[in-house]
Amino acid sequence: MVSKMDKTVVSTRIRLARNLKDIPFASRLTPDAKKDVRQKIKDAAKSLPGYSFDYIDMESLTTIQAGSMVEEHLISLEFANDRAGSGLLLDRKHNISIMINEEDHLRIQVIGKGEKIKKLYDIANKLDDELDEKLHFAFSENLGFLTHCPTNLGTGLRASVMMHLPGLHESGLINKIINTVSQVGLTVRGLYGEGSQPGACLYQVSNQISLGITEADTLERLLEVVSQIAQNEAALREKMLENINIEDRIFRAYGVLKEARLLSSQEFSKLLSDVRLGAEGEILNLDLRMLDDIFLKAQPYTLMLYGGENMEIRQRDVKRAELVRQALNK
Repeated sequence: MVSKMDKTVVSTRIRLARNLKDIPFASRLTPDAKKDVRQKIKDAAKSLPGYSFDYIDMESLTTIQAGSMVEEHLISLEFANDRAGSGLLLDRKHNISIMINEEDHLRIQVIGKGEKIKKLYDIANKLDDELDEKLHFAFSENLGFLTHCPTNLGTGLRASVMMHLPGLHESGLINKIINTVSQVGLTVRGLYGEGSQPGACLYQVSNQISLGITEADTLERLLEVVSQIAQNEAALREKMLENINIEDRIFRAYGVLKEARLLSSQEFSKLLSDVRLGAEGEILNLDLRMLDDIFLKAQPYTLMLYGGENMEIRQRDVKRAELVRQALNK
C-alpha cells in the first residue's frame, strides 16, 4: 500500500557543515590557504575505503556546468556563483557530494529518493566520523561544531525533505503551513532553497535550528511535521481528484506534454506538476522516477549542458518540448 508520504515526498537530503580545527573560515583564507584546505580534504576523502570519490575543480567549470549541478541539487546556488578556490567531491554510487570551501571548509551532503531520511543521516554521519579522524573538525563543548554562519552552530545539521504540494499550493494554505512550521524551528522554501520559487509546486521543508537540539530530535521533529503536511495534502488532493475539472486538467497537461513543439520553463513546470499529480493519484500510469528525470533534464542549465551551451531561449523551448515528447512517447 502506498502511504501519504510516498505520494508527496520527492527526495530527502542531509547536509553537515564542518570546518578544520585552528584554520580560519573559508571567507578569510588566502588563495594559497584555500588550496591547502582543498588538498587536505581531497586527500582525506580519497583515502577512505568503501567510497568512490571523483574530484572536480570548481574553477574549471563553466557557468552552465555549475548551474546544472545546482539543478541536480549537488551544490548550492552560492557555491555555483562563487567558485574561486573551491572544489567538489562526488560519489555518485552513494549519492554523496562534499562541497569544499563554500561558507565552511566542507559540507557533506547525502541525497536520496523518498522519505528514508534516517538512513541518509547514518550514511552522512559515518562519513563525518571517518573524515573527522583524519581532518580534526573545529568543535566547542559549549557551541558544538563551529561554523561560519551562527545558524549552523551545534550539530551543523540541515535535514530537508522535498515535497510535491499542489493541493496546499492551489488552496493558498501553504502560507499557513509556512507560518506554522516556523514556530517549531522549521522552514519551508522553494525548489532551490532560500529565496527560490516553488517550481512545479515543489517545496523544501527543513530544520532551521541546530544548536541546543540533538540530531535525533531534529530528524524526529522534521519527520513529524512532514507527515502532518502529507496528511493535509492528501485530504486536499482527495477533493481535487473528485473534481472532473481537475481530472480534465491532468489529462490535458499530459496531452500537451506529449505533443507540444514549444515549452517554456514556466509552462513545463506547471504542466508537469499536473501530470505528477495524476501519477501520484493513480489516474495516470506513469513512473514517478521517470518524471523526476524529465524534470531535471528540462531545466535551463541542464538542457543547455546536453543540448548546446549557446542556445537562445526559444531554442531551449524547442529542445525542452522535444525531450519531453521523446520521454513520454516511449
